Amino acid sequence: MEEQKRKVGLSTKEVEERKKKNLVNSDTTPKTKSVWQIMKENFITLFNLLNFVLAFSIFAVGSYKNMLFLFVVLINTAISTIQEIHSKKIVDKLAVLASAKVKVIRNNKKEELSIYELVMDDVIELEAGNQVATDSILEEGFVEVDESYLTGEADSIYKQKGDTIFSGSIILSGSCRAKVIHVGEENYTAQISNGAKYIKKVNSEIIKSLKKIIKILTFAIVPIGLLLFCNQYFSLGSSLQEAVEKTVAAMIGMIPEGLVLLTSTVLAVSVIRLSKRKVLVQDLYCIETLARVDTLCLDKTGTLTEGKMEVKEFLAIKEKEEFENAMANFAFASTDNNSTMLAIRKKFRKRKEEWKEENKIPFSSKTKWASVTFLEKGTYLLGAPEILLGQNLKLYQKEAIEKAKEFRILVMVHTNEAIEEKQIPTNREVVRLFISKR
Repeated sequence: MEEQKRKVGLSTKEVEERKKKNLVNSDTTPKTKSVWQIMKENFITLFNLLNFVLAFSIFAVGSYKNMLFLFVVLINTAISTIQEIHSKKIVDKLAVLASAKVKVIRNNKKEELSIYELVMDDVIELEAGNQVATDSILEEGFVEVDESYLTGEADSIYKQKGDTIFSGSIILSGSCRAKVIHVGEENYTAQISNGAKYIKKVNSEIIKSLKKIIKILTFAIVPIGLLLFCNQYFSLGSSLQEAVEKTVAAMIGMIPEGLVLLTSTVLAVSVIRLSKRKVLVQDLYCIETLARVDTLCLDKTGTLTEGKMEVKEFLAIKEKEEFENAMANFAFASTDNNSTMLAIRKKFRKRKEEWKEENKIPFSSKTKWASVTFLEKGTYLLGAPEILLGQNLKLYQKEAIEKAKEFRILVMVHTNEAIEEKQIPTNREVVRLFISKR
């Protein structure tokens, strides 16, 4: 019964029951600020509060034409608010587009769902290149995983039936089916990063300086304003409206509204110029942070390059037609989905003759080779020349040594001997060397 359920996966009814119990793999990453939070942070500031109090005083005495200074405050606030809301919407759209997918077995059918649609006990399929979304128990197959993201250890770890695969680890080779055992906050990744994930406050010297100036002025302006009003109203005998107008006019002159507006305008212009170069600025004051950068570190794969490979050429050793047929059958039979095998599949799409596979061993970063055994055809091994060629490496080194500086060299060898416990047979012959772009 358990075996049958594992193959079928959860039914729609079982999925709905788990959703009702909130056993869903919810997103534990910090959300972007809501529109309300953005407006609240931009409108409710000491600078705005001070100006609104002065504007209310003018409004109370009916001198509406003297409230024009309020437009400076509103424009300044609108610039930063509109920019942040615009950035939030783009980031939210990008998050949806970039949301990772996972292959799930439900109702005896394979589906591709968002990782946030997974529920407890879901049966998922993993292969080379996938990042594990939830803590799972391996039920079928075997894989080699990279847990450096979690542990810092660079060595890959071999996982087989019954082993736990932790969320955040990456499948390096092999393929498997696994059952989800943790979701959401219960995942290992969520637990170790729970205290580290938060929305950082803006670290801007400009903001700090402006806030400091306004804070000092507030403490100074309030008593000064009261003294000016008392002088106008009681000592000089001015009317209430005239006393308020003159007091507010004097106080407005003490507030650096022009400086605040000028700062926002300059930053807004910078944002527009960066957007023309397809740069997304999430916060207006990020421009200041960018201006202070003197060292920029980049990971070339995925940043400067796509991380894709392409078969460039062959080095003739045996008949080309024989090699291409063997390579096409090897690529078709292999379960590896790393960049090397994807490039090989793209190059060798057609099989002149279909061979029946008997056994296969996925690529491992530890052994540095993969193999497929075919009925009546023997075993073909594909991997690093220094591993598969052994003592014969020097025979082909001159041919490939120059190209190895720019490209990646692989070798395919053939043997009629059986492979046991990932041991390379001693009696093997070289079929062909071929070169791939990095």
